[in-house]
Amino acid sequence: MIREITILRPEIALNDFLPIFLSSSFVLIFGLFYIAIYVLVRIERIKSIYMPFAYMFWALQTYCMYFVAVKIQTNAFTFKVLMVTMVCYLILPHLYYYLNIRSEERYEK
Repeated sequence: MIREITILRPEIALNDFLPIFLSSSFVLIFGLFYIAIYVLVRIERIKSIYMPFAYMFWALQTYCMYFVAVKIQTNAFTFKVLMVTMVCYLILPHLYYYLNIRSEERYEK
């Protein structure tokens, strides 16, 4: 006998759709601003005084991701994965530029 597989998903309330949609969009927008400011400061196109704004955009992005995760009622594992992803999104640009600078120094010798 073939048994149907059912997936239980919590329903999203209709009045939560717009906040979820906007928060999801803000995750992308704030992430773009974080990376843009970070890169522009690192390549010295803008002054380093703007770097705190990059981290502010990362914090806003993380909050929006948290808001979306709570509103769509994710399980504990998915919530942890999303938050680890946000921490990686903070760390990976630093790692990339560190490795890039190290490789340039190595080839200049």
